Amino acid sequence: MLLDALTLQLGYNATLVAIGAALLGIAAGASGTFLFLRKRALVSDAISHSTLPGVGLAFLVMTAFGGDGRHLVGLLLGASLTAALGLWAMHALTRHTRLAEDAAIGAVLSVFFGFGVVLLTVIQTVSVGRPAGLEDFLLGATAGMLYQDAVLIAVAGALAVLVVWALRRPMTLVAFDAGFASAAGVNVRRVDLAMMGLVLAVTIIGLKVVGLVLIVALLIIPPVTARFWSNRSDRVVGIAGVFGGVSGFVGAAISATAPALPTGPIIVLTAFALFAVSMLFAPGRGVLAAWLRHRRQQRRIHLRQGLLAIAQDLPIYERYTLQLLVRAGLARADGVPTELGRRRAEKACRDESRWAVARRMHSHESAVSRYDGLLPIEDVFTRDEIREIDRQIAESGGGCA
Repeated sequence: MLLDALTLQLGYNATLVAIGAALLGIAAGASGTFLFLRKRALVSDAISHSTLPGVGLAFLVMTAFGGDGRHLVGLLLGASLTAALGLWAMHALTRHTRLAEDAAIGAVLSVFFGFGVVLLTVIQTVSVGRPAGLEDFLLGATAGMLYQDAVLIAVAGALAVLVVWALRRPMTLVAFDAGFASAAGVNVRRVDLAMMGLVLAVTIIGLKVVGLVLIVALLIIPPVTARFWSNRSDRVVGIAGVFGGVSGFVGAAISATAPALPTGPIIVLTAFALFAVSMLFAPGRGVLAAWLRHRRQQRRIHLRQGLLAIAQDLPIYERYTLQLLVRAGLARADGVPTELGRRRAEKACRDESRWAVARRMHSHESAVSRYDGLLPIEDVFTRDEIREIDRQIAESGGGCA
Protein backbone atom coordinates (compact mmCIF):
# COMPACT_ATOMS: atom_id res chain seq x y z
CA MET A 1 0.00 0.00 0.00
CA LEU A 2 2.77 2.46 0.92
CA LEU A 3 4.69 1.50 -2.22
CA ASP A 4 1.59 2.34 -4.29
CA ALA A 5 1.41 5.74 -2.62
CA LEU A 6 5.12 6.43 -3.20
CA THR A 7 4.79 5.48 -6.87
CA LEU A 8 1.68 7.68 -7.29
CA GLN A 9 -0.72 4.79 -7.88
CA LEU A 10 -3.36 5.57 -5.24
CA GLY A 11 -5.53 7.71 -7.46
CA TYR A 12 -5.58 11.12 -9.06
CA ASN A 13 -6.39 13.14 -5.96
CA ALA A 14 -3.79 11.36 -3.79
CA THR A 15 -1.21 12.02 -6.50
CA LEU A 16 -2.06 15.71 -6.58
CA VAL A 17 -1.84 15.93 -2.79
CA ALA A 18 1.56 14.21 -2.77
CA ILE A 19 2.95 16.45 -5.51
CA GLY A 20 1.48 19.56 -3.87
CA ALA A 21 2.97 18.59 -0.49
CA ALA A 22 6.34 17.95 -2.13
CA LEU A 23 6.33 21.37 -3.82
CA LEU A 24 5.26 22.96 -0.55
CA GLY A 25 8.13 21.18 1.24
CA ILE A 26 10.65 22.37 -1.36
CA ALA A 27 9.43 25.96 -1.07
CA ALA A 28 9.35 25.81 2.75
CA GLY A 29 12.82 24.29 3.02
CA ALA A 30 14.43 26.71 0.56
CA SER A 31 12.78 29.89 1.88
CA GLY A 32 13.17 28.83 5.50
CA THR A 33 16.94 28.56 4.95
CA PHE A 34 17.27 32.33 4.63
CA LEU A 35 15.20 32.82 7.77
CA PHE A 36 17.43 30.32 9.57
CA LEU A 37 20.64 32.02 8.36
CA ARG A 38 19.20 35.43 9.29
CA LYS A 39 18.56 34.05 12.81
CA ARG A 40 14.86 34.90 12.63
CA ALA A 41 13.33 31.46 12.87
CA LEU A 42 10.68 32.57 15.37
CA VAL A 43 9.27 35.09 12.88
CA SER A 44 7.64 32.22 11.02
CA ASP A 45 5.94 31.18 14.27
CA ALA A 46 4.38 34.63 14.67
CA ILE A 47 3.25 34.67 11.01
CA SER A 48 1.68 31.22 11.20
CA HIS A 49 -0.27 31.93 14.38
CA SER A 50 -1.46 35.26 12.96
CA THR A 51 -3.32 33.42 10.19
CA LEU A 52 -5.95 31.87 12.49
CA PRO A 53 -8.15 34.97 13.02
CA GLY A 54 -8.07 35.56 9.25
CA VAL A 55 -9.53 32.12 8.66
CA GLY A 56 -12.37 32.82 11.09
CA LEU A 57 -13.08 36.31 9.75
CA ALA A 58 -13.03 35.10 6.12
CA PHE A 59 -15.50 32.37 7.01
CA LEU A 60 -17.84 34.88 8.64
CA VAL A 61 -17.63 37.32 5.70
CA MET A 62 -18.26 34.63 3.08
CA THR A 63 -21.25 33.19 4.95
CA ALA A 64 -22.65 36.70 5.53
CA PHE A 65 -22.80 37.18 1.76
CA GLY A 66 -24.41 33.79 1.23
CA GLY A 67 -21.32 32.00 -0.01
CA ASP A 68 -19.61 28.79 1.04
CA GLY A 69 -17.65 29.73 4.12
CA ARG A 70 -15.18 26.90 3.53
CA HIS A 71 -13.99 28.08 0.11
CA LEU A 72 -10.22 27.60 0.28
CA VAL A 73 -9.21 30.68 -1.74
CA GLY A 74 -11.30 32.95 0.46
CA LEU A 75 -9.99 31.39 3.65
CA LEU A 76 -6.37 31.70 2.48
CA LEU A 77 -6.98 35.32 1.47
CA GLY A 78 -8.30 36.13 4.94
CA ALA A 79 -5.36 34.26 6.51
CA SER A 80 -2.87 36.23 4.40
CA LEU A 81 -4.40 39.57 5.44
CA THR A 82 -4.18 38.91 9.17
CA ALA A 83 -0.72 37.34 8.76
CA ALA A 84 0.47 40.48 7.02
CA LEU A 85 -1.12 42.54 9.80
CA GLY A 86 0.67 40.44 12.41
CA LEU A 87 3.99 40.87 10.57
CA TRP A 88 3.46 44.63 10.40
CA ALA A 89 2.57 44.75 14.11
CA MET A 90 5.71 42.81 14.99
CA HIS A 91 7.94 45.19 13.00
CA ALA A 92 6.15 48.24 14.43
CA LEU A 93 6.67 47.02 17.99
CA THR A 94 10.34 46.32 17.30
CA ARG A 95 11.07 49.64 15.59
CA HIS A 96 8.97 52.07 17.65
CA THR A 97 9.22 50.60 21.15
CA ARG A 98 11.95 49.23 23.36
CA LEU A 99 10.69 45.69 22.98
CA ALA A 100 13.21 43.18 21.63
CA GLU A 101 12.22 41.16 18.58
CA ASP A 102 11.55 37.97 20.56
CA ALA A 103 9.22 39.88 22.93
CA ALA A 104 7.36 41.42 19.98
CA ILE A 105 7.01 37.98 18.40
CA GLY A 106 5.61 36.55 21.63
CA ALA A 107 3.11 39.39 21.96
CA VAL A 108 1.86 39.15 18.37
CA LEU A 109 1.75 35.35 18.43
CA SER A 110 -0.27 35.09 21.62
CA VAL A 111 -2.72 37.91 20.86
CA PHE A 112 -3.52 36.86 17.29
CA PHE A 113 -3.74 33.16 18.11
CA GLY A 114 -5.96 33.84 21.12
CA PHE A 115 -8.25 35.99 18.99
CA GLY A 116 -8.41 33.25 16.36
CA VAL A 117 -9.33 30.58 18.91
CA VAL A 118 -12.11 32.83 20.24
CA LEU A 119 -13.44 33.37 16.71
CA LEU A 120 -13.49 29.65 15.92
CA THR A 121 -15.23 28.93 19.22
CA VAL A 122 -17.89 31.56 18.47
CA ILE A 123 -18.40 30.17 14.94
CA GLN A 124 -18.88 26.64 16.27
CA THR A 125 -21.24 27.87 19.00
CA VAL A 126 -23.60 29.95 16.89
CA SER A 127 -23.56 27.41 14.04
CA VAL A 128 -23.01 29.97 11.30
CA GLY A 129 -22.85 28.29 7.88
CA ARG A 130 -21.04 24.95 7.81
CA PRO A 131 -17.97 25.41 10.04
CA ALA A 132 -16.99 21.73 10.04
CA GLY A 133 -13.39 21.40 8.88
CA LEU A 134 -12.09 24.79 10.00
CA GLU A 135 -10.17 23.15 12.80
CA ASP A 136 -8.13 21.33 10.13
CA PHE A 137 -6.19 24.56 9.66
CA LEU A 138 -4.61 23.96 13.05
CA LEU A 139 -2.88 20.65 12.24
CA GLY A 140 -3.59 20.23 8.53
CA ALA A 141 -5.75 17.68 6.74
CA THR A 142 -5.91 16.51 3.14
CA ALA A 143 -8.66 13.89 3.40
CA GLY A 144 -11.33 16.32 2.25
CA MET A 145 -9.13 18.23 -0.16
CA LEU A 146 -10.73 18.97 -3.50
CA TYR A 147 -9.06 18.82 -6.89
CA GLN A 148 -8.92 22.60 -7.22
CA ASP A 149 -7.47 22.90 -3.69
CA ALA A 150 -4.61 20.54 -4.54
CA VAL A 151 -3.92 22.39 -7.79
CA LEU A 152 -3.89 25.72 -5.96
CA ILE A 153 -1.35 24.44 -3.41
CA ALA A 154 0.83 22.86 -6.09
CA VAL A 155 0.90 25.97 -8.30
CA ALA A 156 1.52 28.31 -5.36
CA GLY A 157 4.34 26.08 -4.11
CA ALA A 158 5.96 26.04 -7.56
CA LEU A 159 5.75 29.84 -7.79
CA ALA A 160 7.34 30.19 -4.35
CA VAL A 161 10.22 27.97 -5.47
CA LEU A 162 10.77 30.16 -8.55
CA VAL A 163 10.81 33.32 -6.40
CA VAL A 164 13.36 31.74 -4.05
CA TRP A 165 15.58 30.88 -7.01
CA ALA A 166 15.28 34.41 -8.45
CA LEU A 167 16.11 36.17 -5.16
CA ARG A 168 18.61 33.69 -3.75
CA ARG A 169 21.71 35.89 -4.11
CA PRO A 170 20.54 39.11 -2.42
CA MET A 171 18.79 37.12 0.31
CA THR A 172 21.96 35.12 0.96
CA LEU A 173 24.02 38.30 1.17
CA VAL A 174 21.61 39.94 3.61
CA ALA A 175 21.28 36.77 5.69
CA PHE A 176 25.04 36.58 6.29
CA ASP A 177 26.04 40.25 6.55
CA ALA A 178 23.36 42.92 6.29
CA GLY A 179 25.93 45.69 6.84
CA PHE A 180 28.10 44.57 3.95
CA ALA A 181 25.02 44.08 1.77
CA SER A 182 23.93 47.65 2.48
CA ALA A 183 27.42 48.96 1.65
CA ALA A 184 27.34 46.98 -1.59
CA GLY A 185 24.16 48.77 -2.67
CA VAL A 186 21.60 46.13 -1.70
CA ASN A 187 18.36 47.50 -0.26
CA VAL A 188 18.34 45.46 2.95
CA ARG A 189 14.84 46.56 3.94
CA ARG A 190 13.33 45.41 0.64
CA VAL A 191 15.20 42.12 0.75
CA ASP A 192 13.99 41.55 4.32
CA LEU A 193 10.43 42.29 3.22
CA ALA A 194 10.81 39.87 0.31
CA MET A 195 12.13 37.23 2.71
CA MET A 196 9.22 37.75 5.08
CA GLY A 197 6.80 37.80 2.16
CA LEU A 198 8.10 34.43 1.00
CA VAL A 199 7.70 32.96 4.45
CA LEU A 200 4.21 34.42 4.65
CA ALA A 201 3.29 32.93 1.27
CA VAL A 202 4.64 29.49 2.17
CA THR A 203 2.81 29.65 5.50
CA ILE A 204 -0.48 30.50 3.82
CA ILE A 205 -0.28 27.77 1.17
CA GLY A 206 0.79 25.25 3.81
CA LEU A 207 -2.19 25.80 6.10
CA LYS A 208 -4.33 23.14 4.46
CA VAL A 209 -1.55 20.54 4.29
CA VAL A 210 0.46 21.03 7.49
CA GLY A 211 -1.58 23.47 9.56
CA LEU A 212 -0.56 26.72 11.19
CA VAL A 213 0.88 25.03 14.29
CA LEU A 214 3.29 22.80 12.37
CA ILE A 215 4.19 24.87 9.30
CA VAL A 216 7.00 26.38 11.40
CA ALA A 217 8.60 22.94 11.63
CA LEU A 218 8.54 22.54 7.85
CA LEU A 219 10.20 25.95 7.48
CA ILE A 220 12.97 25.29 10.02
CA ILE A 221 13.71 21.54 10.25
CA PRO A 222 14.85 21.06 6.60
CA PRO A 223 17.38 23.96 6.72
CA VAL A 224 18.74 22.74 10.05
CA THR A 225 19.01 19.24 8.58
CA ALA A 226 20.75 20.54 5.46
CA ARG A 227 23.30 22.39 7.60
CA PHE A 228 24.73 19.02 8.68
CA TRP A 229 25.62 18.23 5.06
CA SER A 230 27.29 21.40 3.82
CA ASN A 231 28.96 24.65 4.85
CA ARG A 232 28.09 26.48 1.61
CA SER A 233 24.91 28.53 1.63
CA ASP A 234 23.87 27.73 -1.95
CA ARG A 235 24.16 24.02 -1.27
CA VAL A 236 22.32 24.34 2.03
CA VAL A 237 19.41 26.01 0.20
CA GLY A 238 19.27 23.22 -2.36
CA ILE A 239 19.64 20.42 0.18
CA ALA A 240 16.99 22.01 2.42
CA GLY A 241 14.61 22.13 -0.54
CA VAL A 242 15.28 18.45 -1.25
CA PHE A 243 14.73 17.43 2.38
CA GLY A 244 11.57 19.54 2.55
CA GLY A 245 10.25 18.00 -0.67
CA VAL A 246 11.02 14.46 0.50
CA SER A 247 9.35 15.15 3.84
CA GLY A 248 6.21 16.50 2.15
CA PHE A 249 6.00 13.73 -0.42
CA VAL A 250 6.70 10.80 1.91
CA GLY A 251 4.55 12.25 4.70
CA ALA A 252 1.61 12.76 2.33
CA ALA A 253 2.07 9.23 0.98
CA ILE A 254 2.04 7.72 4.48
CA SER A 255 -1.04 9.78 5.36
CA ALA A 256 -2.79 8.57 2.20
CA THR A 257 -2.28 4.94 3.21
CA ALA A 258 -3.65 5.59 6.71
CA PRO A 259 -6.48 8.15 6.42
CA ALA A 260 -6.95 8.19 10.20
CA LEU A 261 -3.51 9.77 10.62
CA PRO A 262 -3.32 13.57 10.28
CA THR A 263 -1.22 14.74 7.34
CA GLY A 264 0.63 17.63 8.99
CA PRO A 265 2.09 15.73 11.94
CA ILE A 266 3.15 12.85 9.67
CA ILE A 267 5.02 15.27 7.37
CA VAL A 268 6.72 16.91 10.35
CA LEU A 269 7.67 13.53 11.84
CA THR A 270 9.15 12.53 8.48
CA ALA A 271 11.17 15.74 8.46
CA PHE A 272 12.35 15.00 11.99
CA ALA A 273 13.37 11.48 10.98
CA LEU A 274 15.57 12.96 8.23
CA PHE A 275 16.98 15.41 10.79
CA ALA A 276 17.80 12.60 13.24
CA VAL A 277 19.53 10.52 10.54
CA SER A 278 21.52 13.56 9.39
CA MET A 279 22.49 14.51 12.92
CA LEU A 280 23.82 11.01 13.55
CA PHE A 281 25.37 10.05 10.20
CA ALA A 282 26.22 13.20 8.22
CA PRO A 283 29.86 12.79 7.11
CA GLY A 284 31.12 16.24 8.10
CA ARG A 285 29.11 17.43 11.11
CA GLY A 286 27.24 14.35 12.30
CA VAL A 287 27.60 12.81 15.76
CA LEU A 288 29.21 9.64 14.39
CA ALA A 289 31.71 11.62 12.29
CA ALA A 290 32.60 13.78 15.32
CA TRP A 291 33.07 10.67 17.46
CA LEU A 292 35.32 9.07 14.83
CA ARG A 293 37.41 12.27 14.61
CA HIS A 294 37.73 12.27 18.38
CA ARG A 295 38.85 8.63 18.36
CA ARG A 296 41.43 9.33 15.64
CA GLN A 297 42.74 12.31 17.61
CA GLN A 298 43.02 10.21 20.77
CA ARG A 299 44.94 7.51 18.88
CA ARG A 300 47.35 10.11 17.49
CA ILE A 301 47.92 11.56 20.97
CA HIS A 302 48.58 8.12 22.50
CA LEU A 303 50.96 7.17 19.69
CA ARG A 304 52.83 10.46 20.06
CA GLN A 305 53.18 10.06 23.82
CA GLY A 306 54.28 6.46 23.37
CA LEU A 307 57.00 7.44 20.86
CA LEU A 308 58.28 10.19 23.17
CA ALA A 309 58.41 7.66 26.00
CA ILE A 310 60.45 5.29 23.81
CA ALA A 311 62.83 8.11 22.86
CA GLN A 312 63.48 8.82 26.57
CA ASP A 313 63.75 5.09 27.48
CA LEU A 314 60.71 5.36 29.74
CA PRO A 315 58.42 2.39 30.42
CA ILE A 316 54.96 2.49 28.81
CA TYR A 317 52.38 1.93 31.52
CA GLU A 318 49.29 2.94 29.55
CA ARG A 319 47.82 -0.27 28.15
CA TYR A 320 45.94 1.41 25.32
CA THR A 321 49.10 3.25 24.23
CA LEU A 322 51.04 -0.01 24.14
CA GLN A 323 48.29 -1.70 22.14
CA LEU A 324 48.42 1.07 19.54
CA LEU A 325 52.22 0.86 19.31
CA VAL A 326 52.06 -2.92 18.87
CA ARG A 327 49.31 -2.62 16.27
CA ALA A 328 51.39 -0.08 14.31
CA GLY A 329 54.50 -2.30 14.46
CA LEU A 330 56.38 0.20 16.65
CA ALA A 331 56.77 -2.00 19.72
CA ARG A 332 56.50 -5.61 20.88
CA ALA A 333 53.90 -6.83 23.33
CA ASP A 334 56.41 -6.62 26.20
CA GLY A 335 57.01 -2.91 25.47
CA VAL A 336 60.37 -3.28 23.74
CA PRO A 337 60.42 -0.96 20.69
CA THR A 338 61.07 -2.33 17.23
CA GLU A 339 63.64 -0.82 14.89
CA LEU A 340 60.88 1.13 13.13
CA GLY A 341 59.63 2.29 16.51
CA ARG A 342 63.07 3.61 17.49
CA ARG A 343 63.41 5.54 14.24
CA ARG A 344 59.95 7.05 14.63
CA ALA A 345 60.66 7.86 18.29
CA GLU A 346 63.89 9.68 17.35
CA LYS A 347 61.98 11.65 14.72
CA ALA A 348 59.22 12.57 17.21
CA CYS A 349 61.74 13.73 19.81
CA ARG A 350 63.72 15.67 17.24
CA ASP A 351 60.58 17.43 16.08
CA GLU A 352 59.75 18.38 19.68
CA SER A 353 63.15 20.05 19.94
CA ARG A 354 62.57 21.80 16.61
CA TRP A 355 59.22 23.16 17.76
CA ALA A 356 60.82 24.38 21.01
CA VAL A 357 63.36 26.41 19.00
CA ALA A 358 60.71 27.67 16.57
CA ARG A 359 58.71 29.06 19.49
CA ARG A 360 61.63 31.31 20.41
CA MET A 361 61.99 32.66 16.86
CA HIS A 362 59.81 35.75 16.30
CA SER A 363 59.72 35.14 12.54
CA HIS A 364 57.81 31.90 13.12
CA GLU A 365 55.12 33.14 15.54
CA SER A 366 52.24 32.73 13.10
CA ALA A 367 53.37 29.23 12.10
CA VAL A 368 53.90 28.10 15.71
CA SER A 369 50.36 29.22 16.59
CA ARG A 370 49.06 26.40 14.36
CA TYR A 371 50.91 23.70 16.28
CA ASP A 372 48.67 21.38 18.29
CA GLY A 373 51.33 18.94 19.46
CA LEU A 374 50.60 16.51 16.61
CA LEU A 375 51.08 18.48 13.40
CA PRO A 376 54.18 17.29 11.46
CA ILE A 377 56.75 20.06 11.27
CA GLU A 378 57.18 19.41 7.54
CA ASP A 379 53.57 20.55 7.00
CA VAL A 380 54.38 24.02 8.39
CA PHE A 381 58.01 24.89 7.60
CA THR A 382 60.02 24.65 4.41
CA ARG A 383 63.18 22.54 4.20
CA ASP A 384 65.38 25.64 4.42
CA GLU A 385 63.55 26.79 7.57
CA ILE A 386 63.93 23.34 9.14
CA ARG A 387 67.67 23.37 8.32
CA GLU A 388 68.02 26.77 10.00
CA ILE A 389 66.20 25.43 13.09
CA ASP A 390 68.50 22.36 13.14
CA ARG A 391 71.56 24.65 12.88
CA GLN A 392 70.44 26.60 15.93
CA ILE A 393 69.88 23.35 17.83
CA ALA A 394 73.39 22.20 16.96
CA GLU A 395 74.95 25.54 17.98
CA SER A 396 73.18 25.51 21.34
CA GLY A 397 74.23 21.94 21.98
CA GLY A 398 70.62 20.90 22.40
CA GLY A 399 68.77 18.10 20.76
CA CYS A 400 66.64 15.12 21.54
CA ALA A 401 66.90 14.10 25.18
